[in-house]
Amino acid sequence: MKDLKQKTLRGGVARVTTQGASLVLRLVTLMVLARLLTPKDFGLVGMVTAFTGLFFILRDFGLSAAAIQRHSITEEESSTLFWINLAAGAALTLTVAAASPFVARFYREPRLVSLTIVLGTAFFFNGAGVQHSAMLERQMRFTTLSVLDFLSLLVSTIVGIGMALAGLQYWALVATTIFYPFLYTICVWTATRWVPGRPRRKIGIRSMLHFGSTLTVSGVLVYLGNNLDKVLLGRFWGEQALGIYGRAYQLINIPPDSLNSAAGGVAFAALSRIQDDPQRLRDYFLKGFALILSLTIPITFVCGLFAKDLILVCLGSKWETAVPVFRYLAPTALTLGILMPLGWLINAIGNVKRGLHVAIANTPVMVASYFIGLPYGPTGVAIAFSAMRLITLVPRAYWLVYGTVVSLRDVLSAIGRPLLCCIVASLPGIGVQFLYSPTLPHIVRLSIALIVFGAVYLWMLLIVLGEKKFYFSLIRELVGSRTTSAQVA
Repeated sequence: MKDLKQKTLRGGVARVTTQGASLVLRLVTLMVLARLLTPKDFGLVGMVTAFTGLFFILRDFGLSAAAIQRHSITEEESSTLFWINLAAGAALTLTVAAASPFVARFYREPRLVSLTIVLGTAFFFNGAGVQHSAMLERQMRFTTLSVLDFLSLLVSTIVGIGMALAGLQYWALVATTIFYPFLYTICVWTATRWVPGRPRRKIGIRSMLHFGSTLTVSGVLVYLGNNLDKVLLGRFWGEQALGIYGRAYQLINIPPDSLNSAAGGVAFAALSRIQDDPQRLRDYFLKGFALILSLTIPITFVCGLFAKDLILVCLGSKWETAVPVFRYLAPTALTLGILMPLGWLINAIGNVKRGLHVAIANTPVMVASYFIGLPYGPTGVAIAFSAMRLITLVPRAYWLVYGTVVSLRDVLSAIGRPLLCCIVASLPGIGVQFLYSPTLPHIVRLSIALIVFGAVYLWMLLIVLGEKKFYFSLIRELVGSRTTSAQVA
């Protein structure tokens, strides 16, 4: 607690820096694999991951978050949680293997039996590393976590690309998926040097089990509300349609996922430490929220405005049919950037029931939207999905912050500034697209449009709206924290 601000800032910068590198790596990997593999390859793996993703939510039953959220945790509690997580991972691996024939019959694709069994091993690897990773987060060692995450992603990516070049088709995607948790678990074990003791009974982890189980149920409902579209498309439209939809969905979510992954762990750990100090809690949250939105909202506009050039540059010409799907899915990045930080807030103060109630109300609405759009294929599902996410955005935000130190007015105020800047920046960005000949290479057109859009956006945000002082103060605090840490060293 003594130097929480400095640790938060240093951890945030470390996570953002490595997540930026991870973002570039993921985009490059997507670009390479999209040219080496076919939409059907991605669709086959997508069929399985849409199913196993539900089990991924169950991988630790929310116990890692419970361990981070607690004010203090003993060695006996950590060891017991480790064995629970390991047993859960093993049980999920066996469950997925047993369900593999059902998955193959559901999609009417026999190749999915072996795919499902192999992909299921990732749950065991995850279970073995959950508590070690949580331990590093409690210690605010985000630089270490970030480096380990990037190295694991890099090696698994190299393996996947190598297998794709060797002509192993969809198995390249499978290898990338299972190598990452395997390598990451080895890394966090090495970094913590912690060997768990034997499990014990009656050591007071019931409250953590309650916290984790509530968080898990919420996660399952949110997953169904956000991913049943892929299950339905794979079942009724086949692997080609799912491959197109899945790559568009992945590409649209890589930037906001990376941002939220970078900030989420730091924010949750920091907010949990100050949950009993309302004024500090509100101040910390709103600063981080404004920073996330200033990055997420322009990403949404860029994806919607320059969809065709982005798809052709990132995925290649054989993916051109994904352009409308990608464009219509763009608003989902906006809703993700707004709602996920609100989730960090209520989880940090221990109000996981609020998230559960919101998920119970929202999931049926989202599932209904998929059935509305399903007769019209991937494009219809994308339109219905995004429309429903936008319609329910304000009610969900209000419900999440109700009774907390943050009000809906605070949320809307934080959204308004970057939203206005993006609207203004869109006009010259669109103009550049029309001025330059369509015969120019797509990467050139995209680069010019992004430079113009970004320059106008930053001018509006920093100069016209006067946000320069806010961002410069963050930089000064960061520099001060580094100076302090250097003096202590």
